[in-house]
Amino acid sequence: MPPSAQERIAGEIKGSRWDHARVRLVVPIIVIVAVAIVCVVVAVLTSAQRADELSTNRQQELIQHAISARGMHMLGQLSSVAGTPAAAAAIRSKYDEAWVTQHIADWLQTYFAHDVTVLVDGSGQIKFIRFRDRSNTSTADLRADLAPSLELLRGRLAALPNGTLDVMRGQDPLKPGSRTVLVQHFLGEPAIVAAVAVGTDADLSSGNGGAPVVFSIKYINGKMLREIGNDLQLTGLRRIDAPPAADEAVTELADGHGDPIVRLAWMPSPPGRDVVKSVLPFIGVALAGFALLVGLVMRYMRRTAQAIAAGESQLRHLAMHDPICGLPNRIYFGERLEAVITKVRAGGPAAAVFYIDLDHFKDVNDTLGHHVGDELILNVTQRLSRIVRGDDLVARLGGDEFAIITTCGSDSYSLQAIAGRIISAVCAPYSINGHTIIIGASIGIAAIDRRARDAADILRYADMALYRAKNEGRNRACIYDAAMDADLSSRKLLEGNLHDAIQNDKLRAAYQPIVNAAGDAVVGVEALARWTHPQMGEIPPSQFIPIAENSGLIVELGELMLRRACLDGANWPGLTVAVNVSPLQFRRSDFVEVVERILKETAFDASRLELEITESTLLGNLDTAELSMLRLKAIGVRFALDDFGTGYSSLLYLRRFPFDKLKIDSSFVRSIETAPDAAAIVHAVVSLGRGLGMKVTAEGVENAEQHLFLRAAGVHSMQGYRFGRPGPADDITARLASPDKYRVRNPDEEIALAS
Repeated sequence: MPPSAQERIAGEIKGSRWDHARVRLVVPIIVIVAVAIVCVVVAVLTSAQRADELSTNRQQELIQHAISARGMHMLGQLSSVAGTPAAAAAIRSKYDEAWVTQHIADWLQTYFAHDVTVLVDGSGQIKFIRFRDRSNTSTADLRADLAPSLELLRGRLAALPNGTLDVMRGQDPLKPGSRTVLVQHFLGEPAIVAAVAVGTDADLSSGNGGAPVVFSIKYINGKMLREIGNDLQLTGLRRIDAPPAADEAVTELADGHGDPIVRLAWMPSPPGRDVVKSVLPFIGVALAGFALLVGLVMRYMRRTAQAIAAGESQLRHLAMHDPICGLPNRIYFGERLEAVITKVRAGGPAAAVFYIDLDHFKDVNDTLGHHVGDELILNVTQRLSRIVRGDDLVARLGGDEFAIITTCGSDSYSLQAIAGRIISAVCAPYSINGHTIIIGASIGIAAIDRRARDAADILRYADMALYRAKNEGRNRACIYDAAMDADLSSRKLLEGNLHDAIQNDKLRAAYQPIVNAAGDAVVGVEALARWTHPQMGEIPPSQFIPIAENSGLIVELGELMLRRACLDGANWPGLTVAVNVSPLQFRRSDFVEVVERILKETAFDASRLELEITESTLLGNLDTAELSMLRLKAIGVRFALDDFGTGYSSLLYLRRFPFDKLKIDSSFVRSIETAPDAAAIVHAVVSLGRGLGMKVTAEGVENAEQHLFLRAAGVHSMQGYRFGRPGPADDITARLASPDKYRVRNPDEEIALAS
């Protein structure tokens, strides 16, 4: 039965009520959802904007801190050369412009890339100016730009002048110290200006009013800003004068009145923008319902916050730790060192820094590959970590350099005892990928007591001590003392002079004759490097050869001596020409090609060339060394094992490598008359050499008794002062032309006459 009109009307009224009810229910929900979405969007955008602002503010602080840090480093570098007694003697007592040029201007501009060096005397006159990359300018402009620092050191200012920024933060113009560093305009460009009053404590005890002042300037230019940008991972850091681009961030270095000295701009990396891009899709999904929206947004925001926190933690860890071994890096080490120095100054226990450099690590990388080198770093890390106590810090400063901060006594006995444990641990053999690797360790030690200044100084002291340890033969530890400053300066100067001498072919070759067992015929010569310095005279090889090895100049020096020996040896047909080869030179991948090229260019007979190598050259380098020697043996080159008996003296080397000759070290020859064991060793080496089909040469023969003993022992040839000292090539030519003139007396007759 069809519904009546009343029923239809009642149904329509009921439906209308349900519609109104749904509208009244849905509209508030829609409004709530819309308001919630708007609130979430506003919250997300506000949070992103805040995150971007915090990131930009942090980057601004890092940039300003980086420029201030460079200023303090400049001041430390300038103080290390201008604030010394030597500087006082060369500038205050009797002005020595050559000394200023060499020890201040050349030092700062060559090794630390300072741009300008200026010396102002006590009366305010400019005595010395040196620019690195530009021509000189008027002294009036210089005086005007140097005036703020000069007047500040003279104590003539009540406050810092306009246009300058105090890098040292807190220096009192009314109580000037002996040094200062400001950021200001210098010759029209923003720069860091460091100044140090020259004089000892006694000289400056009455103030700086009449003291000479040395200035060093570095411009805040594109190079410096690129370095800062790379360090801080900032994109496009640059100096601006005009308004920046719309998406660039800006920071200013301003003086005390807020006037800008330099404005810097860079492209920031806003983390908030990335967050917004990833959140918006979830907001769209949230339109399906308020509950889902709230749940998804809250869940996502919670995950995002956790991801940001985890990312920041990971980034900080990566920024503060070495990626290979996981040890703290140089940045972390510097922060910890500053904290330790502060603690010691406040009365805490004394501490020390041990600066460790692995000897022969580069050889491992070059010969066995970087993967083995990385594994070796991990092994060294484990050993060092087992040595230190829980509160100590082990850090990797880069490459093959490690450092340890430890609380210990400051006496030399305690420091050397710790260093001895470190060396013993590091020097024990390693077994990596089937290779047995032996390395050494050189250690520089700097004690931290209540007089310690800052981390840069402590690290510099440890570095100088390390330099001394390496130059004294490696595999040892040296403790810093004040004399090392002057020693390092002289070594660096000598290193530069040696580089110039090699480049300009200023070294010469001296040749020592090698004679037969009877001593009446020259069978060969040994080429030895000699250097006569234009000012210092004859520099002994024991002084310049270690410098060449530590600086890498030994490779160029070795090639120079090999070429010179081949050229001179061409005039002595029939003689063997022996040339020493350093481990660093021998282990280069192109060593064989270099020898082949020199032999071809000089037209020297390869069968007359004898290369002398030591046992240490072969350590950890067996396969590569054997291949190189076999390639050179194939063209006729001979090999001699030099200083046999003083190193590892492994019989494996004699069996595996194609040596033609053994050379008995002069230390055994000198002792054969007084030490029975030395005589026994000589007999054993001669028998061993003859048994293996090798020739045997004795070095350091000086008298008839040694000559007679060695001849009876069966050596094949000898060299030493008895038969001739090292001399120029003309001496060998003259000796070959008149052999009777140089022939030594028969040892039997000489001993008989002497008795």
